[in-house]
Amino acid sequence: MDICKKIAEELKIKTWQVEAVVKLMDEGCTIPFIARYRKEQHGTLNDEQLRSLEERLTYLRNLEERKTTVLAGIEEQGKLTEELKAQILAAETQVMVEDLYRPYRQKRRTRATVAKEKGLEGLADIMLLQMTQKPLEEEAAAYLDEEKGVATVEEALQGAMDIAAEAIADEADYRMAIRKTTMAQGTLVSAAKDENVKSVYENYYKFESALTKISGYQMLAINRGEKEKILTVKINAPEEDILRYLEKKVVIRENANTQGRLLATIEDSYRRLIAPAIEREIRNELTERAEEGAIRVFGKNLEQLLMQPPIAGKVVLGWDPAFRTGCKLAVVDETGKVLDTVVVYPTEPQKKVAETKRIVKGLIDKYHVSLISVGNGTASRESELVIVDMLKEMNRPVQYIIVNEAGASVYSASKLAAEEFPTFDVGQRSAVSIARRLQDPLAELVKIEPKSIGVGQYQHDMNQKKLGEALGKVVEDCVNNVGVDLNTASASLLEYVSGISKSTAKNIVTYREENGRFTNRSQLLKVAKLGPKAYEQCAGFMRISEGENPLDATSVHPESYEAAEGLLKSLGCKKEDIRGGLTGLSLMVKDKERLAQKLGIGEITLEDIIKELEKPGRDPREEMPKPILRTDVLEMKDLKEGMILKGTVRNVIDFGAFVDIGVHQDGLVHISKLTDKKFVKHPLDVVSVGDIVEVKVLSVDQQKKRIQLSMIL
Repeated sequence: MDICKKIAEELKIKTWQVEAVVKLMDEGCTIPFIARYRKEQHGTLNDEQLRSLEERLTYLRNLEERKTTVLAGIEEQGKLTEELKAQILAAETQVMVEDLYRPYRQKRRTRATVAKEKGLEGLADIMLLQMTQKPLEEEAAAYLDEEKGVATVEEALQGAMDIAAEAIADEADYRMAIRKTTMAQGTLVSAAKDENVKSVYENYYKFESALTKISGYQMLAINRGEKEKILTVKINAPEEDILRYLEKKVVIRENANTQGRLLATIEDSYRRLIAPAIEREIRNELTERAEEGAIRVFGKNLEQLLMQPPIAGKVVLGWDPAFRTGCKLAVVDETGKVLDTVVVYPTEPQKKVAETKRIVKGLIDKYHVSLISVGNGTASRESELVIVDMLKEMNRPVQYIIVNEAGASVYSASKLAAEEFPTFDVGQRSAVSIARRLQDPLAELVKIEPKSIGVGQYQHDMNQKKLGEALGKVVEDCVNNVGVDLNTASASLLEYVSGISKSTAKNIVTYREENGRFTNRSQLLKVAKLGPKAYEQCAGFMRISEGENPLDATSVHPESYEAAEGLLKSLGCKKEDIRGGLTGLSLMVKDKERLAQKLGIGEITLEDIIKELEKPGRDPREEMPKPILRTDVLEMKDLKEGMILKGTVRNVIDFGAFVDIGVHQDGLVHISKLTDKKFVKHPLDVVSVGDIVEVKVLSVDQQKKRIQLSMIL
C-alpha cells in the first residue's frame, strides 16, 4: 500500500504534503513544530490536519506491520497462495486482515478440532463437495473407529458437520458480506432486566435503533447500563436473508444425499459461530466509533477551556466551598503567589455567617482583593449567597465568578501539589488552584490529568489510554499555540512544550533556581539532557521578556533571527524597536517575494515574522470571549419562562450544550434549540466551551433541578 497516497486521498490534500510531513515526523519533529516552523515544506497544513495525518499514519503503519506478521505465519504453515497474499496485501482495515487470517490462526480446542482428531475431515469434505452418489450415512460408516471415539454413524456425521460449520464460519468473504448486511439492516435492542427499578437508563428500557442510525452517546449509555447490569443488549440481524445468502454460496449442487445435513450445518454455523462473533465485532466497532466521537468532543471542549483568556493583574481570592469541613480560602497575588489561607464556616452545620464576612472583608482590605473565584462544587450555592450579601455591605468594587472546579481535588491530592505546597492540606491547595485557574487557566489546568477536567461525557467508560493520548495532544497544541515564559513556567507547563520531556522540564526549573533568570534562549543548551534537536523543537515556543535579545520575547525561531534582523535593517528599524511592537510593518514591505529571496527564507516564513514583529508575544487567548463576572445572585426560583439571560457555555455534548446562567444549575440547550438558521449536525458546529451566549428560559423543573434553554430568541 502506498501509505502517503492513501492518506492524501482521505484527507483531500496533496501527496507531496503528506510525504513532507512524514519525513519531518520520522526525523523527530513534533506536530506543533511542524505546524509553526515548517509551513514552507508542507504547504501550511493546520494543526488539525497534521494530527489527523499522524493518526492515520500510525494506523496504516501498524496495519502494514500486521500484514507482514500474518503473511509470515501463513507462509510458515506452507499454505500461502499468490491469491491469498494479494488479498492480504490489498486489505485496507485490520478487520479485513483478521478475517483472511482466521482459517490459519492457531485456535483453542473447538468441536471441529476434536472431530478432526477423530479423523472425520474426509467425511466433512464429502459433505461440502456434494458429489457423493451414496447416502451420507453409508459414507459415514467408513469413518467409524471406536479407538478414536467414533462409535456410531450419527457421531461421525455430527463431527463432520462441526468441521464443515467451522470451515463455513472461517470463510473471509462470507464474514465480510454478513457483517455488511447486518450493519446495513440490523438493529440494536436494549431492555430492562427489571422494569420496576428506577435508574438513569429508563430511556433504554424498551429501546431499538437501526445500527446505521444509533448515535454515539446512546451507544455509550447503553454500554454503561449493561455493565451496571441494568440493561440487556442484543443485535437483531436479518437472519433469513443471511441464511439464504449462505445457502446460495455453500449449496453448489443439487444432491439429495447431502442437502439436508448441509442446510442444518449452515444454520448451525451461522447461529453458533458467525452471529455471536459478528455481534461482538459490530458492537466493538460501534463503541470505538462512539468513543472516537466522544474523545473528539472532549478534546474540542478541553481546547476551548484551556484557551480561555487569563484575567491578569488582579489579586484573587480562591474559595473552595464545603459544608462540614468549612470553606477553604486562599489569596493569591497578581503573579499567582499565595499570600494567605484561611478556613471559614458560613454553611451548615456551623453557619458562622457573621464571622465569615468579618474574616473575608479583612482579607479583601488587607490584600486589595478585586475578584473572588468560587468553585462550583458542594455548598457553592450557599457560599455564593453569603458572598453576594457581603459584597453589598462593602464600598470596594469586588466581583465574583463561579468557576468549574473539576479536577481541583485531583490536583490537590497529587504528588505535584504536595511538592508545590508541602505545608498545605488538600483543601488549601484546592483553593489556590481555584484562584489560579482564573488568573491563567492554561498554566493551572496543565497540572491536572486532562480527563479529570470533566468537559465531556462518558469519559470513564472509554479506552483510557486512547483518551489520555488524545487529550495530551490537545494540551500540547494549546501550550505551544500560546507559548510559555521561560522564567516563570512550571515544570508541568514546560513538559508540554514541543521537544521537552518531563525530566528536561524539571532540569529547566532546576537550572533556573540555581542560576537565576534566563537572559537568552541559547542558555537552554546548557540544560542537562537538552540536545540540539530538542533545542530546535522547543526554542521558538519559549519566551524571555526583558532579555538580552528582543527577538527572544517573540515566536520568531532562533533559526530565523538573521532573516528577522535583515528585515529590520532593510526597513531602517532596530531590534530594540520590537519591544513595543512595530505597528504597520506589513505596509512597509512592498515586494514580499523579492525580499524573502534576498533574506534567504520562504515567503510564508517572512509573513509569519512580520506578523509577529507587529505584535510581539501576542497571546491568541485574547481573542476568546471574556468570562462573565458577577456582583449579584440569581436563584432557580427567580427564573421565569421567556426570560432572556446571558450565560457561559460550560460543556458541549452530542445532544446539546450546558450553559451556566448564574443559578448554580447549568441549563441545557438541546441541539434542536441552538439555531434555526441551519441544520446542526453537531452542537460544536454552533457553540464552544467558554462562549458567552444569550439564551431564553423555556422551562424550569425545581424538583428535578432541570432548566431547559433555547438560543433561538
